[in-house]
Amino acid sequence: MTSIQKAIKDIRNFKVQGANEIAIYGLCFLKQYVKRYGFEKDFENAVKNLEKVRPTAVVLHNCLEILKKEKKTPTIDRLIKNINTAREKESKYSGRLIHPKNVIMTYCHSGEAMSFIKHSWTKQKKISVIACLTEPQEQGVLTAKELSREGIPVTLIDDNAMGYFIKSVDMVIVGADALRLEGLVNKIGTRLLAGAAASAHKPFYVVANSLKLDRRENFKIEERPAKEIFRKILYKEKINGIDIRNPAFDITPWELITSVITERGIVSPDKIKKELLYEKY
Repeated sequence: MTSIQKAIKDIRNFKVQGANEIAIYGLCFLKQYVKRYGFEKDFENAVKNLEKVRPTAVVLHNCLEILKKEKKTPTIDRLIKNINTAREKESKYSGRLIHPKNVIMTYCHSGEAMSFIKHSWTKQKKISVIACLTEPQEQGVLTAKELSREGIPVTLIDDNAMGYFIKSVDMVIVGADALRLEGLVNKIGTRLLAGAAASAHKPFYVVANSLKLDRRENFKIEERPAKEIFRKILYKEKINGIDIRNPAFDITPWELITSVITERGIVSPDKIKKELLYEKY
């Protein structure tokens, strides 16, 4: 059985990444955990420790809130199934937005965005993709490789080139770590891409399941180690007197977003905000 320490380390060190993937990994760990120890006091401690690892991504938090109310193994199975089936349902809406020979720009590495784009490719749309590198962890490389394995023509660009290429694309498609009243929470740099898309009058789409609706009052943008930014310099010399900040996410305001594709359909930003204000799971 995987220990809680290893589970936390895997999530913290990006062995597991993406809000949905983190949630599934955490739920699978808890399924093993409760099989051995049950839903007693130590379970609550395990839940608290898992939640602290990646505080910005909300899917695991929402799943854990449900699980704390319904402390049953079938609840874990149901939540994992819901995450996976949501991705399949979202992908079926790709035909309404993506047309033959469209050029799509994307950012970071989102399982939901990838499924959405790949589903369109399977429908013979003959699309192509421009993937931003996504500094500092370069998750865009994973995106480029995944799309290339499917046979999709893909171009990998530096983040600084997004403004240069934005006029040559038909749309931007990204995933999400959380959907809040303030806007879309996603990998740092998403806000810049949304601004570039708006200035070029290109639609900006977000693919995100309803478990990413984030009503938490206490919300924190995760900050990562400084070495992720200046790793090459830090390996060679010690930097004194310089404050290095490395936020992992930013918030894109809703006015820069065209639509959100959920498992329930293509939803306007206004509808998302209403759900955040009034509706509960």
